[in-house]
Amino acid sequence: MSAVISAATPAAAMERSEGVWHAAWRRFKSDRVGFVSMLVVLAFLLLILASAAGLVAKGWQREIGVPNAPPTLMGPAPPEATGAIEQPRGPNVDISDVDPLAPKYKEWAELSKKYETAVQARAETLPFGGDRLGRDVLAKAIKGTQVSVAVGVLAALMATLLGTLLGALSGYFGGKVGDFLEWLYAVFTAIPDIMLILALAAVLNRADAVIPRGIWTVVIILGLVGWTGLYRQVRAEFMKHRTREYVRAAEAIGASTSSRMFRHILPNVSHVILVRMSLLVVGFIKSEVILSYLGLGVPVDQVSWGTMLAEAQGELILGYWWQLAAATLFMAVFVTAFSLMADAWRDALDPKLRGAQ
Repeated sequence: MSAVISAATPAAAMERSEGVWHAAWRRFKSDRVGFVSMLVVLAFLLLILASAAGLVAKGWQREIGVPNAPPTLMGPAPPEATGAIEQPRGPNVDISDVDPLAPKYKEWAELSKKYETAVQARAETLPFGGDRLGRDVLAKAIKGTQVSVAVGVLAALMATLLGTLLGALSGYFGGKVGDFLEWLYAVFTAIPDIMLILALAAVLNRADAVIPRGIWTVVIILGLVGWTGLYRQVRAEFMKHRTREYVRAAEAIGASTSSRMFRHILPNVSHVILVRMSLLVVGFIKSEVILSYLGLGVPVDQVSWGTMLAEAQGELILGYWWQLAAATLFMAVFVTAFSLMADAWRDALDPKLRGAQ
């Protein structure tokens, strides 16, 4: 009898189904576009960590090039474009007879030699060009990636946590809990988003002593505004799944309420959460651009994609397009890769697609 049991045990272990996340990872790796997109997102994250550690773009504020230095591939700008044309001089005249400050001119000229040397040492071209002060646009784009992606991802995580938690509580319990959360949802959605953002910005800017104005202020503002859409979706999914057979079975074997909510139902609705979070990341990056343009975003001593685009407006009129192109390129690559990665994870976690794979 024991021999029969020992022989059947390995077969029973082999028939045990793999976990939800393990199966999702296996399906995700088979999606080449999604996997490559994840590698691109990870490369951006490594770039952000390197920037935060000071390994790259540490001196983005240094004026290392001439004002509006063109990209290296374009070559140096002509003298008439930089105002460096030497003006003709008149005949030699001893001005000490007519100007009492003439003896000081030589002393002032010597004192300004250091500044003139620094100006002459500036590069005429930079890899991605320079801004109106001569700062490297590539370094600004890398540092701006750190700020903008941090704002978008952190604010999306905050909104996702709020929306998922509140939606799960409302959808699973219903009753008075659901009525209260529905009232809270109605209050937030009754106010236009732009008005709510401006109101929260005004309140948080007055609390500078508690919350220093900067990245965290923008994260809190966007996170408090952006949870409502996800809340409704998660609430509807939990209302639908709480009566499913697998949830009833988990309840029958003694699983706790939190276990049924977050170990059984949540993995089956995670594809909805991921899609919504990817949209929030993209939307919050755009919102950071608007807030920075209005002066309610990151401080002036920091740089983001939003501040770069705001600066590029004035430069574009004069034909200096490289700052706009650099910020747009970095933003487009990250947003596209993040969206494709989120779509691949959505397909891998969607329970409707599991049986087909």
